[in-house]
Amino acid sequence: MWMYLGLLAALFLGLHNLCKKHAVHQNAVLPVLLGTIFAGFLLLLPFFIISIYAPDYAKQMGFYITKIPGSTHGFIFTKSLIMTASWILAYQALKHLPITIATPIRSSGPFFTFIGAIFIYNEQPNSLQWLGFFTIILSVILHAKVGKKEGINFHKNKWIFAIVGATFLGASSGLYDKFLIQKLVLNPQTLQFWFCGYTLLILTFILSISWFPYKEKRAKFKWRWTIVAVGILLQTADYFYFKALQDPDALIMLLSAIKRSQLLIAVVIGGLVFKEKNKRKKLIPLFGILLGVFLILYS
Repeated sequence: MWMYLGLLAALFLGLHNLCKKHAVHQNAVLPVLLGTIFAGFLLLLPFFIISIYAPDYAKQMGFYITKIPGSTHGFIFTKSLIMTASWILAYQALKHLPITIATPIRSSGPFFTFIGAIFIYNEQPNSLQWLGFFTIILSVILHAKVGKKEGINFHKNKWIFAIVGATFLGASSGLYDKFLIQKLVLNPQTLQFWFCGYTLLILTFILSISWFPYKEKRAKFKWRWTIVAVGILLQTADYFYFKALQDPDALIMLLSAIKRSQLLIAVVIGGLVFKEKNKRKKLIPLFGILLGVFLILYS
């Protein structure tokens, strides 16, 4: 069941990436990010209120937000710090890179998760999983060569370093998620609500210094409906992802790989919607990445 939940998470993440590309295009990045988190927080807020005033009803619905100790709040706040840094880097990179370049690099997160899962959680890959791992690496290298034809030098472009940094932090958060869900026994909605709340506070603090006081910066922000859509789609994807992690048999390195199937939506549909270049040539490394994911998933 956890694999199917992972596929549902991938579906909503793919749609989330498409909306995110539209939301940040020629727009102020940090306010967009704040708007998406705020939209997600508003989506979860009714469940928190119901959990306080009608806990039995919330439990019956399956969306009860539990009370947690202060130490657990500290762990969730740490996740918020990691993901805020990852999102800021990713949003800035996505604003300046084609979605058909940024998304596959972002999808290389399973590399880092794969290594972390081995050394931290002692998850043991078999020969087919190793083959899938290296297939994805070679495919990403091939994709980088295609990217150069769009004027993007993977060694000199700072936005490439930004998206790689975002990917590493995101993978670290993925490994941390397994600890939060399985070791601290947090249910998905409790983790999501407090994670959104703390992230909202962090971003509000950052923008109160770097954006809100400056009229010329505020003038560059454009409200778009996709900002709300990104927040809702992200929370939906995270819910299925965390539900999958609740299964004690779930392997984080495989679940991370399953989530990467989102790139099929981003590259194929995104290439058509945003009319980006070299779509056919990108299908070759795309196939390689999907093959690597398949080998890891079905090994």
